[in-house]
Amino acid sequence: MAPRLNIPPVTRIILVVLLLQSVLSAAVRYRQWSAHSEIVVEWLTLIPQLSLFYPWTFLTATLVENNIFTLAIAGLTLYHGGKYLERAWSSREFAKFLLVASLIPNALTFLVLVTMFTITRNERWTLTTIAGTIPLQISFLVAFSQLVPAHTVTLFRGVLSMRVPRFPLLYIGLVTVLAITPLLTSASLLLALFGLLASWTYLRFYKTVFPDLDSSQPTSMRGDASETFAFAEFFPGPMKPFVAVVTDQIFNVLVAMRICTPFSQDDISAAHGGNFIQRTAHGGVRAEAERRRALALKVLDQRLHAATAGSSSAPRSQSGQPPVQPNGPTIQTQPQSNTQAAMTSQPATVLGETNYNPDQDHNERGDS
Repeated sequence: MAPRLNIPPVTRIILVVLLLQSVLSAAVRYRQWSAHSEIVVEWLTLIPQLSLFYPWTFLTATLVENNIFTLAIAGLTLYHGGKYLERAWSSREFAKFLLVASLIPNALTFLVLVTMFTITRNERWTLTTIAGTIPLQISFLVAFSQLVPAHTVTLFRGVLSMRVPRFPLLYIGLVTVLAITPLLTSASLLLALFGLLASWTYLRFYKTVFPDLDSSQPTSMRGDASETFAFAEFFPGPMKPFVAVVTDQIFNVLVAMRICTPFSQDDISAAHGGNFIQRTAHGGVRAEAERRRALALKVLDQRLHAATAGSSSAPRSQSGQPPVQPNGPTIQTQPQSNTQAAMTSQPATVLGETNYNPDQDHNERGDS
C-alpha cells in the first residue's frame, strides 16, 4: 500500500496553486517567446503598468515562479514550513497569515515602483515583474523566530551555527545577491524587506492568541509582547541597542498615529509567563504553552538521564546488598506531544540539526 502524504488543507491548496500557476505562466511565455522582446503574463503576475485591470494579481503573483530552480525551493519551503505552522496555529490562522504576507508586500512593492517611475520617468520601474514566494519564505522564517527563538541551528556538521532569529537577515542578504542574477527580478529585495516588516508587525501586534486553559487570563489577546520577539532580536548582539533605539522611536510615532497600540502590563506579564498559545481553542493543541514547556522538559530529561546513568554505573556494596532506594516519590516525565517532539528533535540530516542552549541565550541577552 502506497504511503499517504499527510498535508494540512491550506498547505495542500497553496502547493497545488503554486504548481498550476507556475506551469501555466511557463507555457504562456514559451508559446509567445521571441528573441527580441520579453514575455510577461500581466493577468497572472503583478506588473505596475499592465496589471491595473487585473486586481487579483496582487494575490496570485505570490504563487508564481518563473524558473525551475526557484519553483523547487518554493515547493520545499511551503511544504515543510506550511505543515509546521498550520498545525501549530490552525488552518484559519495560517490562511490569515498567508493573506497578510502576500497582499501587503506586493502592494507596497507596487507603490515603490510607481513612485520611482514618477521621480525618474523611467518605464523600466513600472515594467518590473512582481512575482514569487519570497514574501512567504521570509515570513515563515519570522514565524519560526517567534515559535522557537532560543533554538540554534547547526549547519554542515558544525561548520556554521546560529540561532533561528538570525535567519531572516541572512535570507535578505542572499536575496540581495541573487537579485543581480537572472534568477530573481529587481523587485525581489523589496518583496523580502516588506515581507519581513509585514509578517513581524502582524505577529507582534495583531495576530490573535489564546490563553492556556489553566490560566486566569482573558479569553484572547492580540500580539506577542515577549522580549525574544522584539525586532532588535533579528540583529547581532552589538547592533541590538542601536536598532532598539530606532525601532522604539518608530513605534512611538505609530502609536501617536493610532496604528499600533502599546502593550499593557498584563500583556507583558502574560507573554513572559507563557500562558498564551498560538492556536485557536477549537484546535485543542496548546502550541505556544507546549513550546515553552518543551524547553523545560528537555532540561529535566537530560538531568534525569544523567542521574540514571550515574546510579546504574555505581558498584554494588561488598556485602552484596542492593542499593537503598529513596523513600520519596518517584519522578516521572510525561510523554511529549507531537508539537514538543517536532520542536525538540534533532534530525541528523546533511543540512544540520537544531538544539537549545539556555546558557548561550542568556549570554546573548546579557550582551544586548
